[in-house]
Formats: sequence, C-alpha cells, structure tokens
Amino acid sequence: MIRITVRVLVMVLPFLACPAITSAQVPDGGTQQADTSQPDSRVAQTVGFFAGALAGFAIHEAGHVALDVAFDADPDVKRVDFHGIPFFAIAHRGDLSPRREQAVSSIGFWIQHASSEWILTRDPQIRSHRAPARKGILAFNVATSAAYAGAAFARTGPAERDTRGIAQSARIDERWVGAMLLVPAAMDAWRYCDPDAKWAAWTSRAAKVGMLLLMFR
Repeated sequence: MIRITVRVLVMVLPFLACPAITSAQVPDGGTQQADTSQPDSRVAQTVGFFAGALAGFAIHEAGHVALDVAFDADPDVKRVDFHGIPFFAIAHRGDLSPRREQAVSSIGFWIQHASSEWILTRDPQIRSHRAPARKGILAFNVATSAAYAGAAFARTGPAERDTRGIAQSARIDERWVGAMLLVPAAMDAWRYCDPDAKWAAWTSRAAKVGMLLLMFR
C-alpha cells in the first residue's frame, strides 16, 4: 500500500506545486506592484508565501520519491525525530550502489538549487516585486539548506538525513557537504538583498555546480 501511495504522490505533487508557482509570475519586461487597494492584500501575500514554501517542500520530497521509484528502491515513509522534534523521512532499501545512493540523497538539493537559480536569474529584483509564492520557495530553499548544513557540521540528527547519505556514498566528511550547502544558501540570501552583487551570484553558481560534480568523484 505504501509503495502504491508514493507512486501516486510522485505524479501528483508536481501538479499541486505548479499553481503556486505560476500564479506568482511577473510578466516579462514588467514590474508587478502590490495591490494595496484590496483589504486582504497582506493576507493574500502571506498565504501565497506559505503556499510557495509548501510547494518547495513538496518538490524536494517528490524528487527523492521519483529517484527511489526509478531505482526500484522500495520507498517508504519513516517516522524520525530531530532531538525530540517528530518528523518523517522518505526511506528506501539500504543496498543501493554508492552512485545511486548519492543521487537519491542529493536530488532534493539539486532541485532547490535549480529553482533558486531560476527565480533569482529571471527576476533579480524580486525583493521589490510582489511575488509571494516565489519568495516562499526561495525562503524554503535557503532555510532548508542552512538547516541541513548545521546538522552536517554537528553531524547530528536522524541517520536518514540527506547530508549523511551524500557523505557516506561520496566517501567524504559530512562537514564538507554542509559547506557545499551553506555557501549557496548564504549567497542566494545575499543576492535577494543585493541584486547587483555579481560575485555572490557566481559564487553561488560555482558551489551548486561543485555539488553536482561530486557525483563524478
């Protein structure tokens, strides 16, 4: 039953995320201003922001499930906790090859990096535009990468954490994985605040490519 459920989720989650993404798009060449004439404008923006964050989470987890299904890795939902805080993890068989294990553990971050790059490249001035859903996705991406980086530096958390899977399959110290996540997270936050910081953009992109190239180590 669980296996059938995750197969359905991997097909449905991207479609659930699409409306939140497309509804916040700014027309090319135009600047979208906040509609202050509507009394519920602030509420609508708050809802849009959290919808974007939820979409970022759904896409991240859908990436894990998609590769688990592609590799016939028997994906399962497992209850875990982080120092007493209950959560869940997408678990799979433990006999995957190192290359496949690394891909499954990395896919969520690859998706985050790609979506953040798309958002910040398409609209560098997004901070001054009304784009709550895309801001929510970006906030989720930055916060999640920073949180995983902290767990990697401390080497703490559930055994199923992605940074541990990447480190073990790539045969490197988990703290290096944390650095590969923290750098683009910090640089993307900087780019959001300072769109003209080209050095931050290229530093972020180099770190993202470096994490992808880790697959070929």
